[in-house]
Amino acid sequence: MAGKRSKALVIVESPAKAKKISGFLGPNYHVLASMGHVRDLPAGAAQVPAALKKEDWAKIGVNVEQGFQPLYVVPPEKKKLVTELKDALKNADQLILATDEDREGESIGWHLMEVLKPKVPVKRMVFGEITKEAIQEAIGVMRDVDENLVAAQETRRVLDRLYGYRLSPLLWKKIAPKLSAGRVQSVAVRLIVTRELERMAFRSATYWDLKAELTTETSAKFTAELTSVGGRRVASGKDFDENTGKLKPNADVLLLDQPNVEALRDRLTNTNWLVSNVKDRSEIRRPYPPFTTSTLQQEANRKLGISSKETMQIAQRLYEDGLITYMRTDSVNLSGEAIGASRRRIEEKYGQEYLSPTPRQFTTKAKGAQEAHEAIRPAGKLMPTADEHGLSGQSARLYTLIWMRTMATQMADARLTFITATIAAADAEFRATGRHVDFPGFFRAYVEGVDDPEAALDDQEAALPPLRESQPLSLGQLDSLKHETKPPARFTEATLIRELESDGIGRPSTYSSIISTIQDRGYVRKVSNQLIPTFTAMAVTRLLEQHFPNLVDIKFTAQMEEQLDEVAAGTADRLPYLQKFYCGGDGLDEQVKSHEEQIDPRTACTIDLDGVEAKVRVGRYGPFLQKTGTGLEPETASIPDDIAPADITNELAEKWLELKRQGPQSIGSHPEHGLPVYLLSGRFGPYLQVGEMSKDPDAPTGRQQASLCQHRPLRPVCETRQIVPLDPEDRRRAEHRPRRRR
Repeated sequence: MAGKRSKALVIVESPAKAKKISGFLGPNYHVLASMGHVRDLPAGAAQVPAALKKEDWAKIGVNVEQGFQPLYVVPPEKKKLVTELKDALKNADQLILATDEDREGESIGWHLMEVLKPKVPVKRMVFGEITKEAIQEAIGVMRDVDENLVAAQETRRVLDRLYGYRLSPLLWKKIAPKLSAGRVQSVAVRLIVTRELERMAFRSATYWDLKAELTTETSAKFTAELTSVGGRRVASGKDFDENTGKLKPNADVLLLDQPNVEALRDRLTNTNWLVSNVKDRSEIRRPYPPFTTSTLQQEANRKLGISSKETMQIAQRLYEDGLITYMRTDSVNLSGEAIGASRRRIEEKYGQEYLSPTPRQFTTKAKGAQEAHEAIRPAGKLMPTADEHGLSGQSARLYTLIWMRTMATQMADARLTFITATIAAADAEFRATGRHVDFPGFFRAYVEGVDDPEAALDDQEAALPPLRESQPLSLGQLDSLKHETKPPARFTEATLIRELESDGIGRPSTYSSIISTIQDRGYVRKVSNQLIPTFTAMAVTRLLEQHFPNLVDIKFTAQMEEQLDEVAAGTADRLPYLQKFYCGGDGLDEQVKSHEEQIDPRTACTIDLDGVEAKVRVGRYGPFLQKTGTGLEPETASIPDDIAPADITNELAEKWLELKRQGPQSIGSHPEHGLPVYLLSGRFGPYLQVGEMSKDPDAPTGRQQASLCQHRPLRPVCETRQIVPLDPEDRRRAEHRPRRRR
């Protein structure tokens, strides 16, 4: 006989969250974790029910002809958990869905309800922080599941499935196996590829100027830079086109070369120098808004050097431990409780003069900002520091970043004075600038892009000695300076997130997964925090731009996000939206069918580089150079993995081809039988080969790049350094040799 139903079953996503909330709710509530989604579209043919396997639509998991009806399945690894949740529900008198307060969380809750099929009342419980007060308040104001949010999330999932499952197989056929296309992923890759193409088209320009070291009558020293000669402004970096590197056509400036600037330097060395003008201006700096998901990811990347993925993992733990508010949000709103707590901590730590005269509130400006969450801030009413929480490591650093940003929002403005002095020397003018912090205000807690606010205060100061008009100066040193224009900077994680958000592409919860995915799929490498596209990314992007331009168009993708927002708000229906995207002459399905035969795989895999005679081909095992030689067969040479597309020159390409012509170079001889030892690079990375044309049986055969000293015959040799080295130049050439193609 079933026991008395006396407990409410509360379901959250994670065990950590369940444990924390259970302690707040007491014995009348049984809190369990769903471990994320309990069902989804089938991940492969094996998950499709036997009765549906013969259906054409089953492999996609969406029945287009039946109103884009999704096929949901419980994956094998979740079946045991679902059984446990059903058993727990048998002894409950109420089901409370306490998943995260966003579309994803709403969807997880709805799927739980569909799978568990409860016969008891069901309520939705939402909260922005895991504190006792917040949980107890949330349990008293529960609501029903928001069907509009569920519909929006389902539409997004169906949309992404249709996009990926129709385009990815096309990429496998035309370019290489295991590639993928994604509604947001492909646009992000396009942004990175476009930036690399801009760098490839960029031509560096040179300009010169002068820098003077000057001394006042009181022996105070400062520097000034040349700004004009004969009343004509001297060219500076801002006068050059940032995309081409060339001087802007309408720039009315004096462009100095080395002979010009050295002649000017000689002429000015013995002339009189004096101050012709001194101006100062006041400036007020106001604090930035509190963190949203994207701004937290950007600042953590800039200040702490951690990836967006790691940022979200740390923030998730802080949230589940009840230390910060929900970390997936595009709102900059702060509750009255948070504002009051912040102001009390500011007065306690910095003094009343550092409080803003009135509480500050901020307005969300991000495109498509969604549910009215709060900004990311320390949880609770006390605003403890990381030390007071006992945090350490990256958790302490990220929490402190959030704490300082929150404090800064309620602090006084910073007040600065900027001083500009114009220095005259014959017909030339120089400029010296200084900066003084009159009152640091919120700088005491937070400076954008800087890890240590106290050190940043010193950086805000750029002192000039007291100067007056007509004051004579002594010239100490006059240096000619060469400048070269720089190509557009590659995206970092921070700048890519900012670009995606500005364009209205993706949502706060998707940015970290997008950046992880494009790296995992081999489209992008991260080197020194720069996101560098691979040649595979360039080939895929070009194919999509040429044959499916709307699918990688920024405005089109942003409009798709806006339409999903309308579905979430209940002002639009999912079906017309999906039909327009997928069906009809302009729909995705017809586009793929009509373009598939038009795409030539050889052309799709070939990339021409400006100024490089050889062509780049994208092969199954990576990119390689191909050049028509004197023989019947074209010459080929692999491209090293660590070379960025924009860094390949004709000289470098010819070097790789020449090395390939020469064949492998020995790096030493085997200590036992004297055969030459070759350092080669193959499909799975570097390996050693003993003897001419023989194949090392221990050459790597797995996906991991093998260590050169892990092959059985040569392991003792490597360990005792018994390989006889050849000439250092031969060794260097062998080690930098491109991979052999087989």
